[in-house]
Amino acid sequence: MLKRAASKPLNQSQVSILIEQLVLAIQNYEKPIHRPEQRLKQYFNYIEQMLNLFDGNHDYSYGPHLQVFREAVQDVGVQLVPFGLESYDEDTAFHRDTDQTLSALAERIRVLTRRQKYRRMQYDQRHQAKDLQRELRGYVDGIFTRHARLLVVRVNLYYRAVAQARLRAEHVFDDLDKLIKERRYNAIFDHEIGYICAIEQGNFHGVRLGRCDEREGRHGRGFHAHAAFFFDGSKVRGDVFKAMQIGELWHEITRGRGCYDSSNHNKEAKHGDRLGVGMIHRDEWVRRERLYTVLDYLGKDDQHLRLKPAGARCLRKGLLGRYRPG
Repeated sequence: MLKRAASKPLNQSQVSILIEQLVLAIQNYEKPIHRPEQRLKQYFNYIEQMLNLFDGNHDYSYGPHLQVFREAVQDVGVQLVPFGLESYDEDTAFHRDTDQTLSALAERIRVLTRRQKYRRMQYDQRHQAKDLQRELRGYVDGIFTRHARLLVVRVNLYYRAVAQARLRAEHVFDDLDKLIKERRYNAIFDHEIGYICAIEQGNFHGVRLGRCDEREGRHGRGFHAHAAFFFDGSKVRGDVFKAMQIGELWHEITRGRGCYDSSNHNKEAKHGDRLGVGMIHRDEWVRRERLYTVLDYLGKDDQHLRLKPAGARCLRKGLLGRYRPG
């Protein structure tokens, strides 16, 4: 069943999303799985890469779907062998071959997805996203109480497709840490009064479409970050130029592996006055509502991280009252 030669090497982000897709597909089975169907085989062609994701060499926190997969692998006792997979069936005292092992793995995943603990984790993930959106709105309202005008700069920080192959979650966290540290002394951030940065993980449809999108890095799939920086509108103008400066700084921090785009570029032509970026006055309630929409996007849960370095925070924001003078 395993098509090792035909399975294109995937990066860490792609493999983790395939595991999530596999678990979601299996949880819809109402009856026990005695033999994986074709729609499961398309995922199992990548089973070796899925198993290698949990190599034990890195300390990660996993989302609910990856937790279920990892627990099922341990419960079944899946082992990679030169010609496929094997596991030991304690009920029959025989070793399972590859097909039998995959069937046992699928059935164990199905059973685990019916536990209350798993369903609770999924609910908590959606609930936390809504709480986060309310928190971000409150954060920006707090900035408006101190400053009458904000210059809002919104940038998307990606990695080029050629860099995606070796990209791991911890690399993105390290790069974003460097960008945030630049705020302390880089003149780009003079008169910066707040920020929000969120590390996310885009979708991957390579298996479903039968191909991998070579443009993935540029279009926000894989690991990437979204950021909004708030500047004192009485001191700073030129949001497009400021976005370019931050984007070029990201390119420098990532040693040329990174790329970016911004919501500030051509905002009038693309969105008219419907996008909450650029100069916003505290009394412009319509534009503030549009800014809230931007914040809601930063707090959404449909591009959540499937794995992250243990203890790492996916979203960072500044402290109210902190001010970076020019």
